[in-house]
Amino acid sequence: MPHVYRTAASNICLRVLDVTAALARFSFLPSRRAESLTHVEHVPPRPGSTAPWPDWTPPALRAALTARGVALPWTHQAVAAESAWSGTHTVVATGTGSGKSLAYQLPALTALLTDDRATVLYLSPTKALAADQLRSLRALDLPGIRPATYDGDTSREERDWARQHARVILTNPDMLHHGILPNHASWARFLRGLRFVVVDECHTYRGVFGSHVAHVLRRLRRVAARYTPRGTAGPCFVLASATSGDPAESASRLVGVPMTAVTEDASPRGGVTFALWEPPLLPAAPELSAAGSGAAAGSGAGSGAGSGSGAAAGSGAGSGAGSGAGSGAGSGAGSGAGSGAGSGAGSGAAAGSGGGAVGAYPAGALAVRDAEPVRRSALRETADLLTEAVLAGVRTLAFVRSRKGAEVVASTARRSLNSAVPGLGERVAAYRAGYLREERRALERDLMDGALLGLASTNALELGVDLVGLDAVLISGYPGTLASLWQQAGRAGRAGRDALCVLVARDDPLDTYLVHHPEALFGKPVEATVLDPVNPHVLAPQLCCAAAELPLTRADLPLFGPTAEATLDALVAAGILRKRPSGWYWTERHRPDVDLRGAGGGPVAVVEESTGRLLGTVDTGSAHHQVHTGAVHLHQGTAYVVDKLDLADSVALVHAEEPDWSTHPRDVTSLTVLSVRQTRTAGPVTLSLGEVEVTSQVVSYQRRRISSGEVIDTCQLDLPERILKTVAVWWTVAPEALDEAGIPEVDWPGALHAAEHASIGLLPLVATCDRWDIGGLSTALHADTALPTVFVYDGHPGGAGFAERAFDVATDWLGATRTVVAECRCEQGCPSCVQSPKCGNGNNPLNKRDAVQVLSLVLSSLDSLHQADASARADLTRVPGQAEGSLVS
Repeated sequence: MPHVYRTAASNICLRVLDVTAALARFSFLPSRRAESLTHVEHVPPRPGSTAPWPDWTPPALRAALTARGVALPWTHQAVAAESAWSGTHTVVATGTGSGKSLAYQLPALTALLTDDRATVLYLSPTKALAADQLRSLRALDLPGIRPATYDGDTSREERDWARQHARVILTNPDMLHHGILPNHASWARFLRGLRFVVVDECHTYRGVFGSHVAHVLRRLRRVAARYTPRGTAGPCFVLASATSGDPAESASRLVGVPMTAVTEDASPRGGVTFALWEPPLLPAAPELSAAGSGAAAGSGAGSGAGSGSGAAAGSGAGSGAGSGAGSGAGSGAGSGAGSGAGSGAGSGAAAGSGGGAVGAYPAGALAVRDAEPVRRSALRETADLLTEAVLAGVRTLAFVRSRKGAEVVASTARRSLNSAVPGLGERVAAYRAGYLREERRALERDLMDGALLGLASTNALELGVDLVGLDAVLISGYPGTLASLWQQAGRAGRAGRDALCVLVARDDPLDTYLVHHPEALFGKPVEATVLDPVNPHVLAPQLCCAAAELPLTRADLPLFGPTAEATLDALVAAGILRKRPSGWYWTERHRPDVDLRGAGGGPVAVVEESTGRLLGTVDTGSAHHQVHTGAVHLHQGTAYVVDKLDLADSVALVHAEEPDWSTHPRDVTSLTVLSVRQTRTAGPVTLSLGEVEVTSQVVSYQRRRISSGEVIDTCQLDLPERILKTVAVWWTVAPEALDEAGIPEVDWPGALHAAEHASIGLLPLVATCDRWDIGGLSTALHADTALPTVFVYDGHPGGAGFAERAFDVATDWLGATRTVVAECRCEQGCPSCVQSPKCGNGNNPLNKRDAVQVLSLVLSSLDSLHQADASARADLTRVPGQAEGSLVS
């Protein structure tokens, strides 16, 4: 039973609800229908299993841990600690709340207590997690440990002290890359004693960022070896990961050394009730959103369409109270349509039409848009569920896909709560990156001590911060991977308590598929992490960083992979590095400027012009869409309008305003095929993988009424073009095959466009990517293929491994895509299947029926190719003279 907190403002004791009652209460909210709750999964509780303390554990450490309530370690903690203490590089991959911290704290703290010169480096993907670990270490009150954080929030005086005196440095890959490795001589004391390197939440290092981090860790190994006393082994790496597919292989690819995995979770776990929830269709008189999340809000990759040889208009990140993110559209000879990669997420006031649930639509008059029923937005639904949970005394954390979405959910819930119980809304807040350090720490304290009953957060709180006492988690939209889904669900119900988790589906193909196919979520292995250290756009700048730290020698080349020498030769030919008999040298005075996160520069500061107050920051890659001149920007529920975006000074000047409109950027995009890596041809269909160049430019934005989605006007913008060289997967279909399938030529653009939208929406089902990591383009005649073509590309320079994954599992990917489109009960296409909420061509043309035909044609061709491959493999393994069908075992 959840603890009941008294409301400070009203002093009213809230009613206690258990998990089952809370779920029932949600189901009977006004305007809800029985079909909103599509599935309930009960994960049973599990007892724990302990092991004796390792015999090398110092008495002082054992006493300190016992005083903190740790009588004995769980079995997996002891096994992982023993492995690391023996010098074996180890990854512990167990569930959320399983106590992975103790697995690395035992050997690391033992080293510090038994060797005065020993040091430990701890790497965290978030500042919040590092701050939580610092609190944990200080709470043990062990002598001589001297832990310190070293990140962007650390003052110069604190940095100097940490460098000179700290024995445990808690930092992140960015600070290791920018602050420690380039200045390694100043860190000689620390590096000389380095015994353990802890990489926490290592499953988060995926895609381009993960590939960069992989090289940063290789550079760390190389620099640490420079200071390691002769005859002494280098530092032991201990990694902590969520449950994942093949954690040893993923960890080895990240660090570059063989890893031993500990995966048997011996911690106790309370029961979890996991509900899948689809927002209802709206009645004919839809309620309007007071917070700017429109009646048909949704989120998805920006998209656009064009015809002829001109660039196609697209749409990017919506901003304001109720907006989305994305970029891109397509162009090409003939008729083209495209969806582009972008950053952020959210919901727009006029996101398109909903409906599309599997099964017949319920009877009765429904709100319609573009002749299709409109589904309630996931953001508004999550805000209402959060409101009900707080009213019931259920301490709840709501995960939202975007910064803006977190603000919308929190502000909507606050208003609803204050209407029900004056003052209660003050116990709900938003939490996201971009807040100042003091704001983030205060919110973390308020959540943990019970001052807050509800918090709407981005994935900034997904990772290991110990949030004791939470009863429920709401997840507004599938977070992109099973690993993230279970991480977020695991935030509630710690210390053996029962918990409730509700996944609220967005109105898009992937979420619709998942809430109606629970087998894709439950009892399924978690994905392996995708990263690509040999990506030339990652490897080349990382080799420059390594050469600037210490001249590279031939002995270093195995660290950086098989293409390192060829890449070095190319850097020498370009005049970036100089080759001498002793190795490769960096020739510039300044250090290489390499952004690990691929944002293309530092953050853009958001400043209130009248006061000079810094509200927060936005990464450069998102600034064109989120804080362009005229955009609406939300901060802690307050709306601001951007007066000017100054890219030269990296600042967006804003003023407070409560407009009744939201803003939605639009861009134009074109795509050129640069090279082809692989192809598979099966009859009329060819599947290809290769390099492409995508050129995009944000050219304007629309202002839309929050209440109705009506377009008020379109305002022009003058922002520079951005060119992306990346990797794409694409498929072409012979025109005669489309004719034979009964698709008239006039309908080809709509069929391909619809198939492209749905394909982008379903790729995260098979690859560890987010919808915002990928973009796409469809065209009835592309200049480079001379055929009807659908492209899906990685939204990162050089690619992130997602297109490769799509190429490898194309049958599974496109099979799920066809299932979603075919099962959707809408007539013409809706956000649940083929519509994109920010399509630059207004989701026109779209032809849902013919999209199913196109996908079926592609799949039947690929299936025949697989069958031919299987037959060929069987022929290769058959012994000459054997009976037909008899294979060698």
